[in-house]
Amino acid sequence: MPFNYDLDFRTVDFRQHPELYRVGKGEQGVLLVEPYKSEILPHWRFRTPEIAHESSERIYALFLDYLKASDFIGADMARKFLQMGFTRARRYANHRGGKKYEGPVPADKKGQSGAHGRAELPRAPEDAEKAAAAAIFKRKWDEAKLHPDYVQQRASFEAQYGR
Repeated sequence: MPFNYDLDFRTVDFRQHPELYRVGKGEQGVLLVEPYKSEILPHWRFRTPEIAHESSERIYALFLDYLKASDFIGADMARKFLQMGFTRARRYANHRGGKKYEGPVPADKKGQSGAHGRAELPRAPEDAEKAAAAAIFKRKWDEAKLHPDYVQQRASFEAQYGR
């Protein structure tokens, strides 16, 4: 089932209502799903390789804690933050200032990702520091998404609540 953006994310506690959670694609919901966003976001940083290493290790530790507690949604959200660490660091590695598209996001598309008809800006020379930070997050993201307990809990969650 697709990620449901029609939910009132300000009031839903997904730990209390796991039936409302959908894995979705990629990073969908990473900055919406509570209480996990508030638990993980304070640890998410990628400015330098050192900061990315510390951040990815802390988020991966949370990932393992969620798995140990059989809290699949928490583990999936931690996985999404690791993925977002990779994608955002890569964006900054490729585009100075992190801006990928020309012009403002149309008012009816605020809060969504993607080009929405805007032209992609040319890539800048690669920022080696951000590329190194991205590689650190990529390793942890790969480790998380292939973790046997994560794979098993995801399959169980999807069998119980749907895709």
